[in-house]
Amino acid sequence: MSAVSKSWIDDLPRDRLIAEFSVWSADLVRLADELARVDPYVDILHIDVADGHFAPAILFFPDLVAGIRKVSARPIHVHLMVADSILLSQIDQFADAGADLISIHVENESIALEALDRLEQLGVAAGMVIKVDTLVKVIEPYLSRLSFVTLLGTAIGVKGQGLNENAGIRLAEAKALISSVGAHRRIVLAADGGIREHTVPFLRRSGAETVVLGSLAFNAPSLEERMTWLRAL
Repeated sequence: MSAVSKSWIDDLPRDRLIAEFSVWSADLVRLADELARVDPYVDILHIDVADGHFAPAILFFPDLVAGIRKVSARPIHVHLMVADSILLSQIDQFADAGADLISIHVENESIALEALDRLEQLGVAAGMVIKVDTLVKVIEPYLSRLSFVTLLGTAIGVKGQGLNENAGIRLAEAKALISSVGAHRRIVLAADGGIREHTVPFLRRSGAETVVLGSLAFNAPSLEERMTWLRAL
């Protein structure tokens, strides 16, 4: 597949919600077919990576990213939910596999600066994710080095939960922090977790530029109608 443009983050839509699709919710047995089916609607492919320690799930692996890179020209966003001790090696492996954006957790604080240095050296865009029970303000020292900030609206690495009651307040706080920094690069504000038909309009109003779409997209009765609705928010 053709390489993703170096300016892909700046080129993301600004007049509608960015469509970020979580591969975790695809039919993994038919993944290539699934990616082809959703491709006309996707702005970013989102791949969760968890080590069973930092987050309770175990998913996904670099070979999957390398395989997706062969069949999709969409930007790949890898969300690392892994322990500090393996974070740098995971960055190396997923960058080598073809990730365009790698988000680490602000809770990886002991290794965060070194991880951001590594991403810069590798030429991979950097993002940070904030757990639902972590204060939003702790991300402020890192903002000038980031391209994405993702706020979790549910407990980490567990599907099917309801949206935390403070999700809107936290998004508004993050949006204000991003604006106050005046970063030299675009920083996209994302919401992940608790993404349902009744929560997406609220998250959009609260400042989210993208929501990580799982079953809301992959299981939609009509994906075309679902995306028409989403893009009108």
